Amino acid sequence: MRSWPGRFAIACGTISLLVPRTAAAQAAPAPRPVLAALNAGDLAQWQSWTEALGWQVLAPSVAAEAGIDARVQALEKQVSAAVQNGSADPARIYLGGRGGDSAAVFYAISRVPDLWAAAVALGGSAQPAIDSDRLYAANFAHVPVLWIGSGGNDETVAEQLRSAGIPLEWRSSAGANISEVLEWLGNHTREPYPAAIDCETNSPAFAGCYWIRMTRLDPAERNDVLPSTRVAASLRASLDLGGFGYKPDSTGPGVLIGFLPEKYSGPLKMGDRIVALDGRDIPDARRYADLMAQISEERPAAVVVQRGKERIRIETRIVLPRRVPVTTARVQAHYLPAEKQVQIISRTVAAMRVTIPPQWVPSVLNWNGVPLEQMEEPGCRLLTMDRELEKVAPCP
Repeated sequence: MRSWPGRFAIACGTISLLVPRTAAAQAAPAPRPVLAALNAGDLAQWQSWTEALGWQVLAPSVAAEAGIDARVQALEKQVSAAVQNGSADPARIYLGGRGGDSAAVFYAISRVPDLWAAAVALGGSAQPAIDSDRLYAANFAHVPVLWIGSGGNDETVAEQLRSAGIPLEWRSSAGANISEVLEWLGNHTREPYPAAIDCETNSPAFAGCYWIRMTRLDPAERNDVLPSTRVAASLRASLDLGGFGYKPDSTGPGVLIGFLPEKYSGPLKMGDRIVALDGRDIPDARRYADLMAQISEERPAAVVVQRGKERIRIETRIVLPRRVPVTTARVQAHYLPAEKQVQIISRTVAAMRVTIPPQWVPSVLNWNGVPLEQMEEPGCRLLTMDRELEKVAPCP
């Protein structure tokens, strides 16, 4: 039987008046787990994989060309909107990427650590995220990662990440299936108020840390108690051909040029393939990356580029990157129930917003060893450093 509000419906030979249900009487749909994909081009694939589970799939509303930070911010905004409108379960927000976007999974966690319950990277490599010099191990404390590797030196990279303190589980792609991956994700939930948090950043745009948000960074506020947790980037050699880009897992022959900067004036063109270096054939992108990782000194070099049916020899140089020192901010905080204290230690932080949940009061708020307030009510506090004095006030 089909009916419309305010109309008559016929059922079993009788006539009855249907009264429209009020909005309050209509049950709202239950919040659903979310799979957040970092590439809009993968939306359909993740939807097909998670359809039977009833998960919602979100992807950035900006193009990949907008840059990884813009994609991460767009995805964060979309997930937050879904949580606000009640369609997403904030305890079950999962992050996923595959192939060339696997590195973006690690990068996104490091940029926005407090949104995800768990994450998965299918294939690809984490090396580009490491080489971004923006991968902070502290930010992974509550976000376990499953990486389905595809061979090469993946296990070596995985061990480097684990040694840095990142909770990473690496599995070979041989025999792996998506059902097991989704089951692994679904077994994890996010705690909104972890009793211990620890986050590091180099940017005020990425300064959230669960119940703390750093709002003003100041390099003068040093604190040697908190060292950096940045995963050391490899000093990998590169060809001095301009800032070209390629997908680390792209197939051969050679290295397919997939990105060139705006106003690029070098010798390469989109679609070129670098197929040889100093007379040595380059089978694919992964072999090229391995080869460059073995080079430890700068020197002249010659490459062969395949352009359509033409093979072009280009004289160039192999160069090594110069690491630029970067000042970062870090905040580490604990709720200690036995002492009834909220203890916060920070470095390079001049102001922050701290949200205290009801279950943590009464307690004493302590910042860098200074007791600031006996908190009797939950809510948001604004902590500021003013002329070397810590101050606390209700959030505006």
